[in-house]
Amino acid sequence: MSASLENLETQLEMFIENVRQIRIIVSDFQPQGQSVLNQKIQSLVTGLQEVDKLKSQVHDILVPTEVFDYIDQGRNPQLYTKDCIDKALAKNEEVKGKIDSYKRFKSHLLSELSKTFPNEIAKYKAIRGGE
Repeated sequence: MSASLENLETQLEMFIENVRQIRIIVSDFQPQGQSVLNQKIQSLVTGLQEVDKLKSQVHDILVPTEVFDYIDQGRNPQLYTKDCIDKALAKNEEVKGKIDSYKRFKSHLLSELSKTFPNEIAKYKAIRGGE
């Protein structure tokens, strides 16, 4: 699996380099550069065919669509995992805060109910195991 990913990565890097070179050729196009441009376009087509051949070797790898959003936004896709972990930690802290608040509320509620309904709360605590 690792070798097929490396092959795909190599093909994609070559494809990106071809696109970069085509952009340079086209941005300052000279008629005598037509044959070079044609060769680069042919290399581009060949590169896409190679990527297409490699897709069967990596078909079981799932990539979250958010990674593509990162790329579209010009951000480093390798930072996606870090951002996911940061978001999970933040959400964890938020949920932990809510749990702590509910525990304090429950304790305060039981305390206040004990003052108003001491017998019922004693029975409740006996049933619940001393909560």
